[in-house]
Amino acid sequence: MITGKQRKELKKMAHDLRPTAMIGKDGLTETVVVSIDTYLEAHELIKVQLQEGAELDTKQTANEVAERLGAEFVQAIGRRFVLYRQAKEPDKRKIVI
Repeated sequence: MITGKQRKELKKMAHDLRPTAMIGKDGLTETVVVSIDTYLEAHELIKVQLQEGAELDTKQTANEVAERLGAEFVQAIGRRFVLYRQAKEPDKRKIVI
């Protein structure tokens, strides 16, 4: 569980990120979840965008993905949300909060 201060730092880091995963009209598919998982393992912080055709609630989708992947929900703004998960291997950790 991250603290409010840590969440604030993660929000700052995520500000300039471009969405690297898109959820479309097919919803939250296994392929999307796997790609988010892979990206989190490599980069620890990801911004995801729900496209116009996706009829999903942003926060609900973010929390579902976070729960499935053992990640932390950082924030949701509009149709975008940010997740954080610390890398399992200490030598691959890039973010120190």
